[in-house]
Amino acid sequence: MIDDVIRLENIVKVYPPSVVAVDNVSVSFRKGEIHAVVGENGAGKSTLMKVLYGLVPRDGGEIYYQDRPVHFRQAGEAIAAGIGMVHQEILLIPEYTVWQNIVLGQEPTRFLGQVDTARARRLVKQKIDEFQFNLDPDALVGEISVAARQKVEILKLLYRNVSVLILDEPTAVLTPQEIPQLFGELGRLRDDGHTILFISHRLEEVLTLSDRVTVMRRGKKIDTVDAKTTSKEELARMMVGRDVVLTSQRREHAPGEVIFETEHLSYKDGEGRQKLNDINLTVRAGEIVGVAGVEGNGQFELVNAVVGLIQPSGGTIRVQGRDITRAPILERRRLISFVPQDRGRMGASLNASILENAIMTHHSLDQNFSRWHGLLLDYAHARRFTDGLEKQFSVAMASKFNPFRSLSGGNQQKVILGRELLLDSVFVLLDQPTRGLDVGSIEYVHQQVLRMRDENRAVLLVSADLEELFLLADRIVVMHRGELVADSPVGQTSLEEVGYRMLEGRGEPR
Repeated sequence: MIDDVIRLENIVKVYPPSVVAVDNVSVSFRKGEIHAVVGENGAGKSTLMKVLYGLVPRDGGEIYYQDRPVHFRQAGEAIAAGIGMVHQEILLIPEYTVWQNIVLGQEPTRFLGQVDTARARRLVKQKIDEFQFNLDPDALVGEISVAARQKVEILKLLYRNVSVLILDEPTAVLTPQEIPQLFGELGRLRDDGHTILFISHRLEEVLTLSDRVTVMRRGKKIDTVDAKTTSKEELARMMVGRDVVLTSQRREHAPGEVIFETEHLSYKDGEGRQKLNDINLTVRAGEIVGVAGVEGNGQFELVNAVVGLIQPSGGTIRVQGRDITRAPILERRRLISFVPQDRGRMGASLNASILENAIMTHHSLDQNFSRWHGLLLDYAHARRFTDGLEKQFSVAMASKFNPFRSLSGGNQQKVILGRELLLDSVFVLLDQPTRGLDVGSIEYVHQQVLRMRDENRAVLLVSADLEELFLLADRIVVMHRGELVADSPVGQTSLEEVGYRMLEGRGEPR
């Protein structure tokens, strides 16, 4: 008999007034299996896991854990029962050591409640050795890699004796070298009897890691399949409801003149730390240059220097031969289309209407948007512009006057992409344009990026997803500790070499 450790039966979750996030979903999870839950943004997968974990109350259905009905009202109750969740946002204290973070809140004590530090460290070291996690218990969390921090989050739960782990996008910020190590550790946990549920957009990893896969679409469960008997194409088809292109559509062609360039670009932060060091970079017309690197190695500072949010301490930035190193932001926007990594904070105003977000920047640069010598906005023109953007970029919206936050993540990104592509600029800067998007929305964004290249625009694409860079880019540059340590045509490098440069910088790969 199959040992189901968790059964979800007819789970319903409705967000007022009438958004059905989870629609009568029944699914079971077995002891000692790795079970992936996949689906587009808004499919209900994260909500389903939050209902299980006690973060979101359900509106219908039953949850059975070890054959007993449960109703967790908060995460603490789930952890006490043996279910833990690792979120995308790592919630650790950088100034504490590994062992201090792991025992925090459940420290062993001595007489009069004093923390027994020696015993706490010993218990953590035992857990590290038991599960073969390569961690130094005395290392400061702020000084270890993102992959190591993720292991600390998992060990925090194992220290609390959870038997079910829920992982939300566990590989989103890892390099190719770090992913197999994490998979190996998760495989050992499974073999030890743990049940691992994980949410992911990366279908290749889903098939590599999981035993079974549950696919959701629009709040409903479509199917649960064995990973060994399905494919990326079939999973994508179930997720989206149609065939999805998962291979590169980039056609070879010779790039044109240099459109964007930096020379000896450098930047020190307010504390004097060197964040950019002698960056020399070019992007030509009809070329996509991908920027790879572990987060925190200067990519964010490079983007901010280009768009004018920080002032370089040295070097120059040119677009179409024009020095914009110290130009005002609006002047740069006449030359640069920019899609930032954070839609909600930098790319849009969530409480403003869809129309207001669609015309941002255009209303300042295009006189057709103004009346009475720029004193008033021409709303008729703004409505026509938004209608055209909606149609051209296939934005699904109820009304252009609804708040921007009412759109799904994919449709928010379509509005921002459409707005930026409709600017009359030959240089396009894309910072993590598909972060947090589902497979259907990613396919759409990729098509638009390649269309920009075909229109002879110069595209600088910053992405933490190496597979995305290899699908789209003509050249890939690698940033490590604020420096460019590699610059290679895509056909002359590999995922493994780029991953090595991301971790180690210059030097010959071992």
